[in-house]
Amino acid sequence: MEDGSTGTKTVLVTGGSGFLGGWCVAELLRRGYRVRTTVRDLAREEGVRAGLAAEVDADERLSFVAADLSEDGGWAEAASGCDYVLHIASPFPPRQPKDPDELIVPAREGTLRALRAALDAGAERVVVTSSVAAVRNRPGRRPGPLTEEDWTDPGNLSLTPYTRSKTIAERAAWSLAEERGATERLAVVNPGAILGPLLGEGRSYSLEMVARLLGGVPGTPRLGFSIVDVRDVAALHVDAMTAPEAAGERFIAIARFLWMAEVAAVLRERLGEDAAKVPKRTVPNIAVRAMALFDPSVRSIVGDLGKKVEMSSEKARTRLGWTTRPVEETIVDCARSLIARDA
Repeated sequence: MEDGSTGTKTVLVTGGSGFLGGWCVAELLRRGYRVRTTVRDLAREEGVRAGLAAEVDADERLSFVAADLSEDGGWAEAASGCDYVLHIASPFPPRQPKDPDELIVPAREGTLRALRAALDAGAERVVVTSSVAAVRNRPGRRPGPLTEEDWTDPGNLSLTPYTRSKTIAERAAWSLAEERGATERLAVVNPGAILGPLLGEGRSYSLEMVARLLGGVPGTPRLGFSIVDVRDVAALHVDAMTAPEAAGERFIAIARFLWMAEVAAVLRERLGEDAAKVPKRTVPNIAVRAMALFDPSVRSIVGDLGKKVEMSSEKARTRLGWTTRPVEETIVDCARSLIARDA
């Protein structure tokens, strides 16, 4: 719990109706802050409040403002009077678009809109959510785990539009902060695959991994992910918001790398009959590549088949004292939440 002064501090969270955004709102309210959150449609307020109710008493400390990342209107009003800003909202499509700019332009311009509004409003610190996608595709990779010093090459056209969009958006944020002489007012969090319990209606595409396993896909492809709990990522955002050590820094947020087959094994071991459809077999790479010829949603993962990319969250752990839940707990909580939602 922060000191009593947090009650006088207001934090803007962009995308409060989303999966991570909702948990950031909950974490801030739990620590005593006043929170303002952007939603594209104010009709979402009721659903967001209902989701938060099981975790924290939002009361009058939570307010809503309409703002869309694709439009200029509403951002100055949203950031006005806010001491801090957590920019969480970002597009993450279930299928990669044919034209990369359909994803790259909104991600970059939306980040710049939110950051400009925050800096113009005098926010003490802006924390931007990026992704390990902006780290893990470093050309000429050196031995050992990747760190915050590593950057994906956004000019590599063989990468997915999503990977390029996250890299380009983060680079744009750092460039704008430097131009404004405000680098120390910016911090960035680079999460891995975010799993965990649902909060309200907000869902993330990363949850589809667990949902599909529970639903009974024919088998698990040879894919792996650096998993992290949504609650731990939210806590890191709030820590990076105020810690002097976070000024002008980026932080990788992962707990542990698991292959999909290992995720499936956790589900079968911990969920009993609820995991009856979870596959036990692995799908050969050649079969996945064949599926990709006909299914665009599969095409974007082919390049990652069989690849284990090691990354380190040591910086967040040592500088900010960040800790993570066991990934088994994260996976089980995620699965039980999905099962409850679909019941």
